[in-house]
Amino acid sequence: MELRPYQQEAKDAIFSQWESVDKTLLVLPTGCGKTIVFAKVTEECVRQGRRVLILAHRGELLQQAADKLSKVTGLGCATEKAEESCLGSWFRVTVGSVQTMMREKRLSQFPDDYFDTIIIDEAHHCVSDSYQRVLGHFPEAKVLGVTATPDRGDMRNLGQVFESLAYEYTLPKAIKEGYLSPIRAVTLPLKLDLSGVGVQAGDFRIQELATALDPYLYQIADEMKEYCMDRKTVVFLPLVKTSQKFRDILNERGFRAAEVNGDSRDRAEILEAFDRGDYNVLCNSMLLTEGWDCPSVDCIVVLRPTKVRSLYSQMVGRGTRLYPGKEHLLLLDFLWHTERHELCHPASLICTDDDVARQMTANLEEAGCPVDIEEAERSAAEDVVAQREASLANQLAEMRGRQKKLIDPLQFEMSIQAEDLSGYVPSFGWEMAPPSDKQKKELERFGIASAAVESAGKASMLLSRLYKRQREGYARPKQINVLEQRGFQNVGTWTFEQADKMIGRIAAQGWRGLPPGVDPKTYIPEEA
Repeated sequence: MELRPYQQEAKDAIFSQWESVDKTLLVLPTGCGKTIVFAKVTEECVRQGRRVLILAHRGELLQQAADKLSKVTGLGCATEKAEESCLGSWFRVTVGSVQTMMREKRLSQFPDDYFDTIIIDEAHHCVSDSYQRVLGHFPEAKVLGVTATPDRGDMRNLGQVFESLAYEYTLPKAIKEGYLSPIRAVTLPLKLDLSGVGVQAGDFRIQELATALDPYLYQIADEMKEYCMDRKTVVFLPLVKTSQKFRDILNERGFRAAEVNGDSRDRAEILEAFDRGDYNVLCNSMLLTEGWDCPSVDCIVVLRPTKVRSLYSQMVGRGTRLYPGKEHLLLLDFLWHTERHELCHPASLICTDDDVARQMTANLEEAGCPVDIEEAERSAAEDVVAQREASLANQLAEMRGRQKKLIDPLQFEMSIQAEDLSGYVPSFGWEMAPPSDKQKKELERFGIASAAVESAGKASMLLSRLYKRQREGYARPKQINVLEQRGFQNVGTWTFEQADKMIGRIAAQGWRGLPPGVDPKTYIPEEA
């Protein structure tokens, strides 16, 4: 099987990272073939003579990995699960259940160098003690964690396990390049009160969620009639009993709804029937978040509100795969009322900046109709940039009186229009540490106020951008500071020569004013 360009880039990046670190992470959105990538990584490891362990937390994921490995590479594998063991097998690859592998009796049978490579599927689970016990038993193994788009909390946790992020392919890029379905989100004007729902282990308590949701099920079904009657819809709910109740309500409303849960004896038959169109709605209590694919799904209804972005992404990911005749995925959102602001919304799928996410959520609530999430993100980003520019203008007005010698990092980021810098959040251990003395000294040499830079990761990104701008001949931060204090706009896009020329003209006026005929608000420098 020939890899897609981003899959090949991911594979190459993983082996490149393994040259300098032992544990690295791969982030691919649901539907972008993460299993294919780690199957190809496994194939290369076997070619190099390594023995590989593929770890997962559910039997379905193990079987899926084994099937994909065979299909993509032709490799067979042994199984480490229950009574089955890879010991004595001639296979170089083992798929293992973490619940099995973590047991001391099982682990003690393996020398600590038995596996050269460990691949962890759904790696956001690997911060748990069970995974750490397995990894600790094989200290010299190279480790690859694979996960869909995690939230920042997950990334901080994963940063305690993994030393680097080898490769990340984002949902917007996958949609733009035609590998995933476009997503249109609509916020339905139904206010659901979650203010009384407690939190446990970082997310809402399931039992309390179900109780809070129950009074609204009939109204939700009525809203769905407008949007979902002609769509293939998956609904995620908190509890099995809630899922079953909602299935019955939907059938009363004219839908052809089915329900599956972990105890469903006919689960495979129901999923097959849904796949071929016998049902048009499938209700489930979080059963279908991992390891199940039905590309024809074109509507997702999340009635299991969550604070965990990776979980939200997995739910929505059940509908992002491409399918003939499928123009887009419709994502139904609701006006969840909660005293906490961390609740996931469609903006959580695409926004890396918290301010943009909040603005996008507010814009979708006002729209009242399906909106493409990429367009919504662009619009929200423009709103936020305008707000930041207004705030920056106020800061500059205050700074003129003080004549600061060093430029604030935010001012510099806005001046050069670097949203990736202004929205940066450190993930891995070294990134979260304070800037080093060497970084501070170098930032101040460029004219950046180092006291306003909070982390080593941010300092590293700023310095990389400063070096690049210097190589490419753009205006220096000190030049930007001088000119923007005098009212010039977008000086970050000027060249060094253009900025130097204007500063020279101002100096010729004795620093008492601007050259004749120059309006700093409309001035555009001449091309060099």
